[in-house]
Amino acid sequence: MSTMSAAAPIKQRNPVRPARVLLHVFLVTTSLAWLAPLLWAIFAALRPYSETSNKGYVSWPSKLTFDNFKNAFEQSGMMHYFGNTLIIAVPAVLLTLLLSSMVAFYVSRFDFRLNIFLLLVFTAGNLLPQQVIITPLYRMYLLFNLPGITASGKLYDSALGLVLIHVAFQSGFCAFVLSNYMRMLPHELTEAALVDGASVWRMYWQIVLPLCKPAMAALATLLSIWIYNDFFWAIVLISTGENMPITSALNNLSGQYFTDPNLVAAGALLTAIPTLIVYFVLQRQFVSGLTLGANKG
Repeated sequence: MSTMSAAAPIKQRNPVRPARVLLHVFLVTTSLAWLAPLLWAIFAALRPYSETSNKGYVSWPSKLTFDNFKNAFEQSGMMHYFGNTLIIAVPAVLLTLLLSSMVAFYVSRFDFRLNIFLLLVFTAGNLLPQQVIITPLYRMYLLFNLPGITASGKLYDSALGLVLIHVAFQSGFCAFVLSNYMRMLPHELTEAALVDGASVWRMYWQIVLPLCKPAMAALATLLSIWIYNDFFWAIVLISTGENMPITSALNNLSGQYFTDPNLVAAGALLTAIPTLIVYFVLQRQFVSGLTLGANKG
């Protein structure tokens, strides 16, 4: 009696498609193009200025050192300006999320005639260029007197002024995102709570808001990075050097007659560290917040 052994099936390799090769080449090229300035800044920050002034920046380094990072940290007074940035960024992020979530809850859970119009008004604020309103806004900040509340006695040249302008400009985008997310939540949740006698505040605070944690985390990540990296408002609305946030403090590394580009590159890399920490800490929530609803049919 003879037995026949079944031959193992031979796996056929899929042919390499030219379109897929071009796609990978494009992605690799784009990634290198985005990383090139960062890698070049790291390369320059690790080299002494005396070496680059003699050999040029496009040359093989003979010495790499972390002295530029140490000098940039000490000369710019970076810890003081980090504290100024925290005083501005933390309240601005929390207030923006709180106020925008209230607006989003109202326009997504209640039907009234001006529902969509109200949301459009909040969103339209993000479409207005900052440079257009800077002159009237600057004059308005000078007119607001706040004796005993701010060190300058005015809304101008104060951390409070920067917090308010960030809240005003970022609330529209956050309200738009949160309102779309809240519309996906089942209305039966709030209807059941309403039947049980829950107040509007309790429906917002204890039912809807906890379900919005992924979206809130994604927005918190974006807001932290945007507000931290702000340079325009800090330059226009702050005049005292001691009150400026970290992005404006890099001016301390530039002299009147001489600027060390390697030292400035090291300072810029140091200022980027907190944003990287925020992103990596909230990376999972940020990605989950961006992909919400992607698998819903």
